[in-house]
Amino acid sequence: MTSTDAHVSTETRTDIRVYLLVEDLQQQFAAYLGTPTRARGYPPYAGDHALIVEVSPALAIERVIDLALREVPGIQPGILYVERQFGVLEIHSSNLADVRRAGNAILAGTGNEATGQLRPRVLYHDIIEDITDQHAVILNRNRQASMILPGQALLVYEMTPALFAAVAANEAERVAPGLTVVDVQMIGAAGRLYIAGTIDDVTRARDRITEVLAGIVGRDH
Repeated sequence: MTSTDAHVSTETRTDIRVYLLVEDLQQQFAAYLGTPTRARGYPPYAGDHALIVEVSPALAIERVIDLALREVPGIQPGILYVERQFGVLEIHSSNLADVRRAGNAILAGTGNEATGQLRPRVLYHDIIEDITDQHAVILNRNRQASMILPGQALLVYEMTPALFAAVAANEAERVAPGLTVVDVQMIGAAGRLYIAGTIDDVTRARDRITEVLAGIVGRDH
């Protein structure tokens, strides 16, 4: 190819891997999103509504946040994160219509549809009853939310794409408000949840997470 050949554009299509509307943030999950380890911008509050988007290539997330903020200047960005492969944005508002409007601007501006996201795939889940003292200590050293106590039951749940851990944690807390959100790992290759409580609470949480993930429409991996 010579210098007189036609210009070749370096632009690539923005692929929305996850387009996740999380309505009515529950208390523990909202507080988790507001911790310094998560929030890079404005923390959300319980009762707010959030939209969480993951895109590829990673740097396309800068265009995505621009589309959202130009459409709804009052929308609040909480997480803007560029990892090795994907870009992640979380925006929220107390007004659900504003969140939906910002989301529609993202979809229109990138040429995507919400149903074109990846369908969540469950990789693993388990309930461990009556956690031992030593197990609780080592779990609490790695936590990003509340502590698990010896004797509680522990639900672990893993899925991909990772961001689906967000709606899973929120729905688990909604169906069993007495449980404890120990950790939510929602950025990376896979999403992981650590949830503690009574055996009844974590069983209800597990069943609700499975139901919610199974009902999300999307394309195969």
